[in-house]
Amino acid sequence: MALLPTGDGLAPGNDRRAACGEDLDDLAARMSACRICRDNPLGGEARRLPHEPRPVFVLSDKALILICGQAPGTRVHASGRPFSDPSGERLRSWLGVTGREFYDPERFAIVPMGLCFPGLDSKGGDLPPRRECVSTWHERVMAAMPQLRLVVSIGQYAQRFHLQRRWRGTLTATVSAWQDIVAENSGRIMHVPLPHPSWRNNGWLKKNPWFEAELLPFLQKTVKDCLPEVPRPS
Repeated sequence: MALLPTGDGLAPGNDRRAACGEDLDDLAARMSACRICRDNPLGGEARRLPHEPRPVFVLSDKALILICGQAPGTRVHASGRPFSDPSGERLRSWLGVTGREFYDPERFAIVPMGLCFPGLDSKGGDLPPRRECVSTWHERVMAAMPQLRLVVSIGQYAQRFHLQRRWRGTLTATVSAWQDIVAENSGRIMHVPLPHPSWRNNGWLKKNPWFEAELLPFLQKTVKDCLPEVPRPS
């Protein structure tokens, strides 16, 4: 399995063309070099990314699970490694996996809706994911990883793209309908929606105890079922 850099991370690929999609090595190289939001932004010069792009993602020709969040934050932008922050620690706890498992490209692909840190708004919060990423990359990413069996969509931007008509209009309504969404899954991919694992959502978690009591056990079992068997030492 060939490895290509994405920021300081690694994107696994292969030397063949994926069914119905692009060669992962070629696609990862193009995504890593992407500068559309800085050099030719949607909306013109006023919408130009205010800093140098640093796409952060992991593509895989082996992983059955795709983690799709919003966009890298300041810490991930600095590290070049997805979910290398407290939100990532909580996410791995929700998934029931270790850091070693999470960053194993044979187990997880990780592609946010916005590949680069989008910058901060006037109140110091992260701006929405860049629209250029969705229109340029995401259909190609999904076509190039036909082996995927589980998509974990984190936040409304990821849910709108991946769930489409199953998006319920708000994040709370969508995550609350997780059982119906799982039951509605057609084809080969199961979709499970999650809120963002940020500490800012602590209040949401307290108001929705069913999330930890019902959704997370289901998610952890589903993730476990999708992970490859690890050979035990003889």
